[in-house]
Amino acid sequence: MSQAETGLPFSLTRPIHIAEVGLKAHDVEKVADYYRDVLGLETISSAGGTVTLGAGGVPFLVIEPHPRGTSDDTRQAGLFHTAFLMPTRADLGRWILHASEKRLPVDGMADHLVSEAFYLTDPEGNGVEIYSDRPTDEWVWEGPHVRMATDPLDVNAIVASLGERPSSWSGAPEFLRIGHVHLRVGDAPVAANWWKSEVGLDEVTTMPSASFLSSGGYHHHIGANHWQSRGAGPRDPERNGLAYVTLAGSGIQAERELLDPWGTRIRLQPGA
Repeated sequence: MSQAETGLPFSLTRPIHIAEVGLKAHDVEKVADYYRDVLGLETISSAGGTVTLGAGGVPFLVIEPHPRGTSDDTRQAGLFHTAFLMPTRADLGRWILHASEKRLPVDGMADHLVSEAFYLTDPEGNGVEIYSDRPTDEWVWEGPHVRMATDPLDVNAIVASLGERPSSWSGAPEFLRIGHVHLRVGDAPVAANWWKSEVGLDEVTTMPSASFLSSGGYHHHIGANHWQSRGAGPRDPERNGLAYVTLAGSGIQAERELLDPWGTRIRLQPGA
């Protein structure tokens, strides 16, 4: 189904897409407040110390208490960032004005040709991307690979697209979702082969130190890099940060849980 039919961004209409990310945190409320303040996520449920956040009544970020866990380490396998996808470029423009007004700390920004993105870090060191996609007919494919880059971002052009009297930010748009997840791994080619063979994703962009994989012609649902974590071994189960990633969709035949080569929990759920 298309975005026009569902209201969802293209990423979420693919046969396999990101459904949910789980995080383990020393201070659940501090981390949850960050996502409420920065993205306007709503509390879907709160029980047993676990807080579930989402938008439009749909849960997609679960923060579990792990107060005695070891802090995350960027040299180890784990989460590089969770990427929150704005439904439209206008939504990203409104978020930019919100971020400017609240003086939110931003680590970086980039034009990736297929998308326009901002990068942040939550209070416990988890990477965050906030982005919107360019129209799919503007993406350039070279055979099975989509052209991506890391170019300077024209922030003023995004804001200008709102017009002279832009509506103000009023919290997370109804169809805000997690568009992709980028992982730290010990070996990017090994990770790519695992995602292709075990989950059925297609490799759409590759480089020696990173791989980007997707379903149904998206630019990527999963990224895997060893920019800082080359040679990393199995994850320490006591380490905070990423708890799991859930993928769902019609391209998944049975519910199951897998561990990638570094012990990252990947949950698969059949669905629409």
